[in-house]
Amino acid sequence: MAIDVLRRILHCFNPTDSSAANPASSAAPKRRLSTSLRDDVVADHEMISTRGTHDQDSSSDSPGIRATFATLAAPPRPSKSMVIGTIFGYRRGHVWFCVQHNRLSNKPILLLEFSIFTNQLVQEMRFGLVRIALECDRSGLEYCPLRSVPVWKMICNGRKVGFAAKKKASERVRLILKTMQCVSVGAGVIPYGFKKDSDSEELLYMRGNYEHVVGSADSESFHLINLDESPGQELSVFLLRS
Repeated sequence: MAIDVLRRILHCFNPTDSSAANPASSAAPKRRLSTSLRDDVVADHEMISTRGTHDQDSSSDSPGIRATFATLAAPPRPSKSMVIGTIFGYRRGHVWFCVQHNRLSNKPILLLEFSIFTNQLVQEMRFGLVRIALECDRSGLEYCPLRSVPVWKMICNGRKVGFAAKKKASERVRLILKTMQCVSVGAGVIPYGFKKDSDSEELLYMRGNYEHVVGSADSESFHLINLDESPGQELSVFLLRS
């Protein structure tokens, strides 16, 4: 009985701090490692999973897409390049057509002699439109390169005017080309000739840039390019094998 009274008195003078008596209850609650993922982590995980699935679907569909694109691909276009083309000839002589990679080269890639006279071609050019078609048969020349065909049937603006013959650059032709090396584009008259029998005969020439189009093994064409946008001389030469 006395011991109980003494305990009560001591308790009044030294009250027990509840926080000290139960330190575990006053301490900050400890965080436990949760085995469940947060909502944002789950969302990111789902996004990554979805993206991976989409990439897999795209990669699985890529062969079919490539096959579709291959099916819808356009046919190959004709090859095009730029060359130097020169038409020259004496006033009372035949017309020559020379094609070079550049004006400094004395070795033409194509040299043709037309049966039409220079005066006749000048008359045709007055109308501003000249279409020269050179045709050959496939028989006997099927495997011959188109620019190596020796003889052509020549049609100028829809009319048959004779033939055209492939020529090799002679010393006289090389001298003509060397004389015109300083001319890139233009037309004029060389007041002296290269013929041994007539050194006073004038040589007419017209040089310009031509677009060389290779359509197939049986068709090529050369088209004169006008430097300005205004309508000028239109001249085209076609090589056709039928």
